[in-house]
Amino acid sequence: MSDAPTELAGESPREARRREFGVRLHELPLVIGLVVLWMMLWHEVSLLSVLSGLVIAVFVMRLFYLPPVELAGRFNVWHALRYLGYFIWHLARASWGVAWLAVRPGPVPTTSIIAVKLTTRSDFIMTMVALTNSLIPGSLVTEIDRFNSTLYLHVLNTPTQRELTQMRRSVYTIERLLVMAAGSKQEVQALT
Repeated sequence: MSDAPTELAGESPREARRREFGVRLHELPLVIGLVVLWMMLWHEVSLLSVLSGLVIAVFVMRLFYLPPVELAGRFNVWHALRYLGYFIWHLARASWGVAWLAVRPGPVPTTSIIAVKLTTRSDFIMTMVALTNSLIPGSLVTEIDRFNSTLYLHVLNTPTQRELTQMRRSVYTIERLLVMAAGSKQEVQALT
């Protein structure tokens, strides 16, 4: 019988500790992010704020455990630049469009809530698609159905079905660009 529950069959205690350290290493970016957030909340960079941030970060991570987000382990710079260009262009274009809707004379623009079923099952890609759509003015993700890979978006200025179709196409384009930039090989093959 093994004396440590984390040990695998045939693994020495030293190897188990090394494996456990490797598992904990993936939490380092989260710890750093939480400590930086803590220092930003206090508007202070000092030894005390770093140490108290570390204590709070570890406490929060143990109290509110989240499963690790699995990344595909690949990154395509060309497709990432295409995604960035698409995002910046649509950010600027939508900003002007929403500004015009705010000052133009006429009735209040029609809004809609639409469901868009994504191809990907990756939590990371799904979150990035949702964040990108929420950052572009004129649309906001109201809910994510993680198990069905569905985003629900509140969309501004949708007087006809044509605008809803364009919005769905835009979401699928963002998903495709993100999958091509950072998705797994299986996700890339599923898109093509």
